[in-house]
Amino acid sequence: MFVVRDGDADDDVSHPSGRSRRRWWLWAGAALFTLLLVVAGGFYFWATTTPDPAPDAIAALGSDDLVRVIEDDGYTFQPTRPARVGFILYPGGRVDPASYAAPARNIAEAGYLVVVPELALNLAVLDQDAADDVIAAHPDIERWVIGGHSLGGTFAAGYAGEHREIISGLVLWAAYPAGGTDLSTLDAAVTSIFGTRDGLTTIDDIDESRQRLPVNADFVSIEGGNHAQFGDYGPQDGDNTATISREEQQATAVEATLRILRMVE
Repeated sequence: MFVVRDGDADDDVSHPSGRSRRRWWLWAGAALFTLLLVVAGGFYFWATTTPDPAPDAIAALGSDDLVRVIEDDGYTFQPTRPARVGFILYPGGRVDPASYAAPARNIAEAGYLVVVPELALNLAVLDQDAADDVIAAHPDIERWVIGGHSLGGTFAAGYAGEHREIISGLVLWAAYPAGGTDLSTLDAAVTSIFGTRDGLTTIDDIDESRQRLPVNADFVSIEGGNHAQFGDYGPQDGDNTATISREEQQATAVEATLRILRMVE
């Protein structure tokens, strides 16, 4: 009598062609897994390899009688006199937070808490809500202004749009809201600061963004300024050469930022 056991008719694993198919899928899965590891490793290396902050930025990280500098998941510039208004500055993409130490320190010397957070993989796109931890860590601050440089500014704008009850001001350094971020009804003090020699965030980009910002937003053009000189990390691919010094450009950016901070104080 011929007996068929359960599964014998459908079980092709023991058949040579079945074993071949199984081996093929195992090899394909292993190859795909290896490829994903290589891509992920390459992305991690790319994101975490940042330009070194320039010596002037490193020098600005020291504490003195006016400002106490704290390094903890970024940098906090704490005025030695009590501050009521805080400024959160998101770094540009793949830029070390320390590269903004000089302008951050200058703002803190005027009496405002300044925090430049370290973002996940140095990319604001992966860490838009980094401001949550900053705000929670400083319950003594009564009003908050958020801002950012380049990609950091784009996601600072996104944060402001999603936290309108918390944010009193928005400062954009060579940045603009993403296309899907409409801040035209944002009830906050807003300024957009840009360089006329910027090769990455162009004047056309800034002009196009006006419709997504409040009608009373302030636009500050820095004649001769470029993209990289908002920070202190050297030249940047795709940027134009500035015709003013980094110190001049940052002084203008700091003063325009201080105007917003004074407005919300």
